[in-house]
Amino acid sequence: MSRTDRDYSEKRDFIRMRVDADIALIHQGDEIAAVCVDLSSSGMQVQAPRSFAVGDRLSVRIESDHAALKGLEADTEVVWVKAQDGGAQKLGLTILKMK
Repeated sequence: MSRTDRDYSEKRDFIRMRVDADIALIHQGDEIAAVCVDLSSSGMQVQAPRSFAVGDRLSVRIESDHAALKGLEADTEVVWVKAQDGGAQKLGLTILKMK
């Protein structure tokens, strides 16, 4: 691995935060329970129990367990999809707008 590749990898590791948080995905009026695996300032990786396609627009809601902290709500777009066992998927979502 070149120094440039290693530097990029380390930056990416630093800015992505593992969260493993329960979330709600809202797609065309349906609310689907899912898990946010990791989160960055521009996107997130999500484990979803059903199929979505690249280009799908999803609203994401992450509730906060702390009364003093507001949860996160965002409009996102699916930018990559990886099939998982049992019809589940891992999704790469880019954040279009924070609410």
